[in-house]
Amino acid sequence: MSGAGAGRHIGIVVPCFNEAHRLQPDVFREFARPGQVGFLFVNDGSTDDTRAVLGALARDAPTQVAVLDLATNAGKAEAVRRGMLEVFRWGVAYAGFWDADLATPLSVIPRFAAILDGDPRLEMVFGARVLLMGRSIRRSAARHYAGRAFATAVSLALGLPIYDTQCGAKLFRATPAVQALFQEPFRSRWIFDVELVARLVRARRGTPAPQPAEVIHEYPLEQWHDVPGSKVRAVDFARAAIELARIYRMYRR
Repeated sequence: MSGAGAGRHIGIVVPCFNEAHRLQPDVFREFARPGQVGFLFVNDGSTDDTRAVLGALARDAPTQVAVLDLATNAGKAEAVRRGMLEVFRWGVAYAGFWDADLATPLSVIPRFAAILDGDPRLEMVFGARVLLMGRSIRRSAARHYAGRAFATAVSLALGLPIYDTQCGAKLFRATPAVQALFQEPFRSRWIFDVELVARLVRARRGTPAPQPAEVIHEYPLEQWHDVPGSKVRAVDFARAAIELARIYRMYRR
C-alpha cells in the first residue's frame, strides 16, 4: 500500500478492477481535501493499466490518496472489506465506499457526513436510487424493474423497509460496533451489501442496542447515472437471488 491516512475526517474506499478507461483521476484529485476527505483505491488484481493510473494519482496527491494492491482478483466484496479495515486504521470519524465509475457524484459525500453529524444515533447512510420528479436517476428500464423486484425480496428477507441496498455509495460512523461488521470475509460475492445489513440485524437482535431501522438512513440521491461498461450482467440477478436465500438461512438466527 502507498500513501498516508493520518488526520483525515472521512476515508472513502474505491474498489477498482480493470477501471483504467473509466477512472476520472482529475475528479478525485480535485475533490480530495487534506485533513478532510481521503481516498483509498483498492486495486483488485487488475490486468489493465489501472495500477499505473492509480500510482500516478497517488504520487500527485500523496496526502489525500492511498493505494492498496491486491495481487489477485478477490472480488468487490473482499476488496471493499480489506479497504474498509485499512481506512478504519486511519482513525477517521467516517468511513465509506464509493463506486469507481462515479455513478454517484462525489459531491454527495459531504451530505452523507452532514446527516451523520446531525444525528449521533445514526451509524450508516446509504444512497438510494429513487426515481422522483426533479431527480436525475438514469438506468435502463430492465435493470430498474429487476432491481425493484430484488429490493422487495431483500426487504422481506431482512425484515426492514430498506429501499436500495445495492447502490455503491455508503458512509459509516467508524465505531467499534460498525468496524466489527467488516472483520470476517463476506460469504456473498455478489450482494455483500445485503450480508452487511444482515450481520447488523443479527448483532442487534435481542439486545438493548439501537436496532437497524434506527441507525440506517437512506438518502434519495439527486443524481445517479448508469455508466457504460458496468460489470453487472443479467445472469447476476439470478445469482443474487440464490445468494439472498443463503444469507437468509445464515443470518436469520
